[in-house]
Amino acid sequence: MNKNLGNENQKTTESGELRKLGFGMMRLPRRGVNIDLERTGRMVDLFMEAGFTYFDTAFIYPGSENAVRRALVERYPRERYQLATKLYAGVMPTAGAAKREFASSLRKTGAGFFDYYLLHSLRGSNVKKYEKFGLWDFVGEQKEKGLIRNIGFSFHDGPELLDEILTKHPETDFVQLQINYADWDDTRVSARANYETARRHGKPVVIMEPVKGGRLADPPKEVKQLLLEYAPGASCASWALRFAASLEGVLTVLSGMSTEEQVMENIRLLAEPEPLNREEQRIIRRVRAIMGASKEIPCTACGYCLEQCPKEIPIPDIFTAMNSWLGAGQAAEAQTQYEAATKGGSGAGDCIRCGACEEICPQQIEIRKELAAAAEKFAGSRRDEK
Repeated sequence: MNKNLGNENQKTTESGELRKLGFGMMRLPRRGVNIDLERTGRMVDLFMEAGFTYFDTAFIYPGSENAVRRALVERYPRERYQLATKLYAGVMPTAGAAKREFASSLRKTGAGFFDYYLLHSLRGSNVKKYEKFGLWDFVGEQKEKGLIRNIGFSFHDGPELLDEILTKHPETDFVQLQINYADWDDTRVSARANYETARRHGKPVVIMEPVKGGRLADPPKEVKQLLLEYAPGASCASWALRFAASLEGVLTVLSGMSTEEQVMENIRLLAEPEPLNREEQRIIRRVRAIMGASKEIPCTACGYCLEQCPKEIPIPDIFTAMNSWLGAGQAAEAQTQYEAATKGGSGAGDCIRCGACEEICPQQIEIRKELAAAAEKFAGSRRDEK
């Protein structure tokens, strides 16, 4: 483990660990098409005042790095926070173009250096590109220059590939994994197996999607009833956050927060995270079985697919509409949601089946298949009547 992890420049708990809540800056509030900087600043203030200091952004999050500069970097001393950002090679045509992302991120954030720097969204379809472009050596050079404190990568594949990468690159300081109770034994996400692989290599873990893009904050009716029966005063999201924070070797748990209320709720839950007790763990196993039988589309609304779709189809919003029907049987509400999502733009039936969205989807969703089903389901809509 890098000696910088948990060093004296970081806000830590008395045990020397980072606080177990990180601010994921992918889903910041917006005013029209632009990030609402005033609200983002208030959210940053609430987060910092509560003693939490880890912020996570990325080159490919539209407007996020600039918002980090305005809401955080220009308003707080550099030693008071830790900043993570990422280099995504997936859509870059050359090694030079990929490497220029680092300089762009430094310029946009104005941070001077990055406490945590990640190669973004590694998986079987792109891992060779990161090697071919020499990006492991590149980030190592930036670390030697003092521009990076800790090198890591975010990962969306299986444990065999994760083991291969960590064996080849022992210089890795940490790994960012998608972990939540719903995905724990899901063979598409391999949350448990990936977590155990990272720990076997002695790598600290940053957890992303602990609430599965908000889906575990508002789970299916049967799940919600089960959780509320045991703890009437606890939110459904609290179960997901506590599950993630309970795991050993976790550096911090990222939450993509969009409102001041979400910041306050997460601060309350993770200021002193209480591990799940034995009965709560049993309930989570029951919940996992229920959700494993669900036909809902496992979309977390990360929006990566939107960057690739040549027809500008609002894929996450369409899947939200589909899940209202698949998960809750709310056909009328689903139709209304679909009409609102596609009003004045492309619908599910406009998909040209190019597959660009599937190449980048972290959840490995068969997007073309699901869009075809949505086009059939909503065939009476203005956009999809053929």
